Amino acid sequence: MTLAYDSLAAPKSATLPKIAASSSFYTAMRILPQQRRDAVMAIYAFCRIVDDIADEWRAPREHRLQRLETWRSRIDDIFREAEDQDLAWLSQPIRTYQLARHDFHDVIDGMVMDAQTDIRAPSLPTLDLYCDRVASAVGRLITPIFGLPRHEGCELAHHLGRALQLTNILRDIDEDAEMGRIYLPRAMLAEAGLYLAIDPAKIAQSDLTLACEPLVQMARRHFMAAHAVMRQRPRREIRAPLLMAQVYEQTLDAMMDRGFTAPRASIRKSRLRLLLALVGSHLP
Repeated sequence: MTLAYDSLAAPKSATLPKIAASSSFYTAMRILPQQRRDAVMAIYAFCRIVDDIADEWRAPREHRLQRLETWRSRIDDIFREAEDQDLAWLSQPIRTYQLARHDFHDVIDGMVMDAQTDIRAPSLPTLDLYCDRVASAVGRLITPIFGLPRHEGCELAHHLGRALQLTNILRDIDEDAEMGRIYLPRAMLAEAGLYLAIDPAKIAQSDLTLACEPLVQMARRHFMAAHAVMRQRPRREIRAPLLMAQVYEQTLDAMMDRGFTAPRASIRKSRLRLLLALVGSHLP
């Protein structure tokens, strides 16, 4: 499952891993001061590592689950101040910004959901739990780095994380189907008359308009709630999440313009729109 961020290289030393300069995430994070940017990138590097483990769908499930539990133990070692030196890139931002252990565990629990079984047409509560773990928990880790107070940061993470993840689910329907996964919720597929044919290949070949439109509206409601939170905060705290919201909302708009009838063309981020959003993020 593609998470609500772009790919990062896994760290091979105590040095902070590098991120692809072409990604929208890299562009958004460049507007942060250096220390905060490095800290956010460290969190995303951790997320990318465990996400890649969960998505090694050709590897045995037990192997993937063991590797995820190893990372859970490594996180615990950091909080016991007993970590290996090669985790300094992650332990430093944890201590500087007083990040919470349970948020790291939540991210790992989300990856466990993917590694244990192929998610297919989950219930709405299960989908919401999944989005909370793999996206909103990431937001709870990085909003303190942006400088948001805990309460407002958690509220923003709740809504923006879900908005970004639902957008990714809608964008990656066909890619996920190739791995045997269907993140579209059971109730929406049933309403569209598709649930009885709950086969990833058949779903990928179907007209998913009726199944996807309610999820689009759900994502839009979360975007609106996220913007309501951001409007109450100083510009310096929300420039990076605001930019990410703008980029993903453009992706959602592009999907609606394209439609959800098979075959579905891939949606690419517009470099011009990204640059315009970046310029706008610097305006008072």
